[in-house]
Amino acid sequence: MVDKVFITGASGFIAQHIVKLLVSKGYFVIGTVRSKDKGEKLKANLNSPNFKYEIVPDIINEGAFDDALKSNADIKYILHTASPFTYDTSDPEKDLIIPAIRGTENILNSIYKYQPNAEKVVITSSDAAIYSATDEQNSSLSFDETSWNNISYEDAVKEPIAAYYGAKAFAEKLSWKFLNEKKPNFKLVTVNPVYVFGPQAFLNEVKPTLNVSNELINNLIKIGPNGHFDNDKGGFIDVRDVAKAHLYALEKDELIGKRLFMTNGHFSVQMMLDIISSNFPELKSKIPVGTPGSGPKDITTLASVSNAKTRELLKFDFIPLDKIVVDTIAQVFEAKAKL
Repeated sequence: MVDKVFITGASGFIAQHIVKLLVSKGYFVIGTVRSKDKGEKLKANLNSPNFKYEIVPDIINEGAFDDALKSNADIKYILHTASPFTYDTSDPEKDLIIPAIRGTENILNSIYKYQPNAEKVVITSSDAAIYSATDEQNSSLSFDETSWNNISYEDAVKEPIAAYYGAKAFAEKLSWKFLNEKKPNFKLVTVNPVYVFGPQAFLNEVKPTLNVSNELINNLIKIGPNGHFDNDKGGFIDVRDVAKAHLYALEKDELIGKRLFMTNGHFSVQMMLDIISSNFPELKSKIPVGTPGSGPKDITTLASVSNAKTRELLKFDFIPLDKIVVDTIAQVFEAKAKL
């Protein structure tokens, strides 16, 4: 019998990679999407009899996942990836915090009621649940898989970045609390990635403007040689490694009860610019110069992080920054060539 996996937010950037990987490994995947159009596009891209979708228009509605879970028997694994990621909001509580909390509450309650025999639940959390946006930028601090962002709700609602970080922390804490209080049959794993970069799961998902993280890379080839860019910095990880971590969370019992801190080091946008310049010489006159070579100094202001426990559990090498940037830019050009 083929194992069934239920995944929320199946049309998202990370989720599409997870779904693609699961289908390739022989799982039957049921994905929730917000609309028929999104579901049909994903179904066409996968082109597999081992995928179906359920429409869940709004994850914040009470019982949002009830019908989808009631109508699909014997689901073994559930992955919850659906949660907003944007800093472009004038109402961060409404657009970020409430959906993250209620979406997590709703999926856990629905599993408890309608899929009591589910074996594992994997929550796509974030490094934002490990530290606050302010603490991440403090070089005197250090963090690992045991660390928590303890931002207050009052502080989180003040502005979008704090709201995103708070939303992920509140939602993940809720999931562990649910496990301790309800004591369901399922086991829990969380995946906590930093900035997630890398190519889209499908070429037709490459748009003029990419998702929030990848647009840091894509923007560099759009703004011209005199264009201004913010030299953002933080942790980086490839989306393909994040997808693989979700698969391992389902398949490897030694990951039960763990938080997988997915990072492969620190980046600055200048580092990405330098990688583009050295790997795509034809773009040198078309992109900004910035301050070449300043990357190692740029990231000295960031907090120290260790994910040694995660690496030991996963036992695979993470994709380096240069390959992430090159693969992402190469896919953008491939998509343009097909227009």
